[in-house]
Amino acid sequence: MSRAAAFFDLDKTLMAGSSGMQFARVAARHKLVSRRQLASWGFEHVRYRLRGTTDERTREVLKAARELIAGVPARSFERMNPEVMAAILPRVYPQMLDEVYAHQDAGRPTFIVSAAGSGVVEQLANVLGMDGGVGTAYEVGGDGTLTGRFDGPFVYGKGKVEAMRIFAAEHEIDLAASYAYSDSISDLPMLRAVGNPVVVNPDPPLAEIARDEGWQTLRFERLGRRLVAIAVTVLATVAGFGGSRIAARRKPPPRRFGPRR
Repeated sequence: MSRAAAFFDLDKTLMAGSSGMQFARVAARHKLVSRRQLASWGFEHVRYRLRGTTDERTREVLKAARELIAGVPARSFERMNPEVMAAILPRVYPQMLDEVYAHQDAGRPTFIVSAAGSGVVEQLANVLGMDGGVGTAYEVGGDGTLTGRFDGPFVYGKGKVEAMRIFAAEHEIDLAASYAYSDSISDLPMLRAVGNPVVVNPDPPLAEIARDEGWQTLRFERLGRRLVAIAVTVLATVAGFGGSRIAARRKPPPRRFGPRR
């Protein structure tokens, strides 16, 4: 007998920002990503927080990431998962955990569905007390290293719907009676695949569709205020650093005391 479930996107839905950026920082500490590449992804992350993403940009970032992990031992890749998860956990929205637990209390299992690596997604779902996770799996070669190819669908856009349908069939879940949560227009196929779509802090294109369709909308992130706070902090730090430099230049030379004549 089929049952309803609730599916949650990860980036900017369950958590603030991008899990990919947290992975990049951990990969940089493990010398898998250069500082230049990390800075480039950091700029992309700011753009993502402000304006969302596009399929083209996602493909570009994904291509670079797949090239980086090709030839990396799968065991080394897996050992980074706890560090990535530790960086994600403080960024999880308490409001979304309330949604997760409300569904569980109503008898609906809850799952994360994300383009992030399946190892991180499954571990995170377990730590949050959810019922499972569906992430992107990567192929491992005969020598135990990652090939840079997918092992199954890329869980993004239409690929996310494909993964959800496979998962739903295996677990006897009725998508028509289920719920899906996301923030981005890229997840429109995911939202249309269920009977109860919910948008979370939506980007402008998705917000417009949600208004037209009468979908439930959750808003609790005030990104503008956060950006102002960050900008003030950065400016204050720069100003303080500059002031200390100026003060150091203007500081009079120390007095030298010679023998009394």
